Amino acid sequence: MALMITDECINCDVCEPECPNGAIYQGEEIYEIDPDKCTECVGHYDEPQCVAVCPVDCIPKDPDHEESHEELLEKYKRLTEGG
Repeated sequence: MALMITDECINCDVCEPECPNGAIYQGEEIYEIDPDKCTECVGHYDEPQCVAVCPVDCIPKDPDHEESHEELLEKYKRLTEGG
């Protein structure tokens, strides 16, 4: 699954620079995550870095973008290898 940011987000700016895929961006009101770029840090780290640094625990898995570990790893390979 990709992750998502809920409306509990306080726009503290700590998650965006932690994302190795550049999936987090400032939306209209709160930060958002591009599900096409989010690998839950698979391939980079053992745990999602945005979740680790979020002070309000507002980054759950996105139920609309379910992916297995293998699918997340394939997405990581596509994003990092350009293929």
